[in-house]
Amino acid sequence: MTSLNVNIDHVATIRQARGVSYPDPIWAAALAELAGADGIVVHLREDRRHIQDRDVYILKKTILSKLILEMAATDEMINIASDVKPNLVTLVPEKREELTTEGGLDILTHSETVKKAVQLLHKQNIPVSLFIDPDTDQIKQAQKINADMIEIHTGAYCDAKTPPKKDAAFAAVIESAKKAAQLNLGVNAGHGLCYNSIKRFAGLKEIDEFSIGHSIIARAAMVGMQQAVADMIKLVKEL
Repeated sequence: MTSLNVNIDHVATIRQARGVSYPDPIWAAALAELAGADGIVVHLREDRRHIQDRDVYILKKTILSKLILEMAATDEMINIASDVKPNLVTLVPEKREELTTEGGLDILTHSETVKKAVQLLHKQNIPVSLFIDPDTDQIKQAQKINADMIEIHTGAYCDAKTPPKKDAAFAAVIESAKKAAQLNLGVNAGHGLCYNSIKRFAGLKEIDEFSIGHSIIARAAMVGMQQAVADMIKLVKEL
């Protein structure tokens, strides 16, 4: 059964906009789990624009599912992860000026840096996923540097403006998921997925889980966190 991990970063975005203590992403995580989420995702950025260190530490102690920590492959973040010991670390690229993660981690260009991070995290018994574009060469490299899992960046599919471009982007996701499964890598997919775009994944059994955040939090603002998560879980279970 394909699982759903809920990214709660943008609950923290609302909190940080005013520099107050609410809404608390810890509460959001609890509501997501009550609705049936299989995991909670947070991205601890270098600039701390949304999720804070305090959030990560409390989540690890309070959630009942699994904690997935997205982070850059830096010494600071590796030290934090080694202390927190999340259930999974997803290594992602990061630029201060971007609104959200704009593309996958280029592990061909940055192979040694990423390999070192994977090794250090493995020494702490922390499994590692790599957030990469749907490219088979990147996937092969992920296996070579001993990643446990990949997360396929679905942004190109979600953001495509014409049907031919959307079809081509989705075909790349399919090819990548199948290649990763052949190489015995766990397969996650995420970035930009919403209640409409998720439906196209029906029948693609190579994807083990989805990580979805912005569209769920946006719906939660209208219908509440539990209902928004439950609505997405229903769609994922129908795939």
